[in-house]
Amino acid sequence: MRRARKTTRRGFSMIEVLISLTITATLLTATMAALNTSFKSYQVTSEGASTNVVARIVMQRLTAMIRTGDSFGPYPVNPILTPELTSDYIEFVSFREPSTGTERITRLEKRDGDAETGPFELWYTLSTYVNGEFQGEDEAPLLVGLNDVVFTMEFDVGPRLKRATVDLIIQPDDMQDLAVGSKLEAPTIRLVASASPRTDD
Repeated sequence: MRRARKTTRRGFSMIEVLISLTITATLLTATMAALNTSFKSYQVTSEGASTNVVARIVMQRLTAMIRTGDSFGPYPVNPILTPELTSDYIEFVSFREPSTGTERITRLEKRDGDAETGPFELWYTLSTYVNGEFQGEDEAPLLVGLNDVVFTMEFDVGPRLKRATVDLIIQPDDMQDLAVGSKLEAPTIRLVASASPRTDD
């Protein structure tokens, strides 16, 4: 009688399956980490770019308001001895109508921020007066997430403002939630611009 040959089929052992699963998990983890870092880098870059654009628009608006303003403050005690003054605010007359006695005073000032907006904020306040009597006030934030904002004013005898310089240091929106497990940080932006009021000759 012929003896039938018994063929045995051998499958993967438990150790081999565990090793393959470990290798697959390691590769997937590395891929997801690289993809996550790529997304975070893109968000940091886009955040910095958008903050830069907004800050430049605000800076252009500030210099335009200074050029068309009048009767600037705060005033130095003695513009001859100390013609330059550094302050965390600037105010000026932005509208004057002698026939109705209407006057609008614009104030740009640095205020303390909160945990969400950052250390400081730049606020815009518009106060309306009619014949010297206060009528109302409108205010709104212009920029948030500021590390600092400084107004440097150079006065002439009068005192008449010769030149105002605005120095903004801005930190794009907080990226601490993205920094977990990575060293990503949005770059600080600094903008400096000077403007002189227009003189009526």
